[in-house]
Amino acid sequence: MKTASNQSLASLGPAPLWDAERDYARIILRDICVEARVGLHPWERHPERPSRLIVNIELFSHRTRESEFIDYDRIHQAFKEWPKRPHTELLETLVEEVVELCFGIPLVEACRVSIVKPDIFNDTAAVGIEVYRRKPAAP
Repeated sequence: MKTASNQSLASLGPAPLWDAERDYARIILRDICVEARVGLHPWERHPERPSRLIVNIELFSHRTRESEFIDYDRIHQAFKEWPKRPHTELLETLVEEVVELCFGIPLVEACRVSIVKPDIFNDTAAVGIEVYRRKPAAP
């Protein structure tokens, strides 16, 4: 009789993307400070007072050659446009846009993105969202 304890690992589903058996690269863009008009609260809806955001990004790749590299300039450049963008209600919307930017880089296989608003509540260091996404397999 086959049980979970004696089944082959392959029959249990795909292996984790990031494991100790394979080398990978983690590219970090840390503490990107940017202003944007974002939030649901009435005090966040003043165009003359955009929210200060702090963005952190980790890009993951199983690079096979040293000559392959991840060019993150396009991601960094996109944040220069955020102060000019229209009001966005949810940080979740911004996070998913950043994920799409990350997956626009061919070598990126997964990413972790967090965006926090450090100035939203006086008694809290920051509030925000963090997601970890794996790039969907190509059809």
